[in-house]
Amino acid sequence: MLDRKDLRKLAWERLKDARTLLKEKRYDGAVYLGGYVVEIALKARICKTLKWNHFPQTRNEFQGLSSFKTHSLDILLRLSGAEGNVKGTFLAEWSAVASWDPEARYSPIGTATKADAELLIESAEAILRAL
Repeated sequence: MLDRKDLRKLAWERLKDARTLLKEKRYDGAVYLGGYVVEIALKARICKTLKWNHFPQTRNEFQGLSSFKTHSLDILLRLSGAEGNVKGTFLAEWSAVASWDPEARYSPIGTATKADAELLIESAEAILRAL
């Protein structure tokens, strides 16, 4: 299981990693990793909302919790209990990250632009702070 506090720390570390990739003009990687910042932050928020100390990690730990075993940011946001706040106060930022898909790792090199990466990273940070 993934400790709730460790998830928050991990989200902030991945944000640093995404910023480093942006600085190095590795825009595809920055966008890809930036999406995981939001995913990890949402999973930490789910733990807080449900008063869990840990988030399931292994196949056995997910038994009976299949709704939580997803990369879908929309589903995770709904499960987090923070949907009203995020979509109400941070709609522009949410819109910038909502279309993120982990399958982007297979996108052709050069798919993401500098502007794409900057927007996603800034939006991910705002959502991370809000959660």
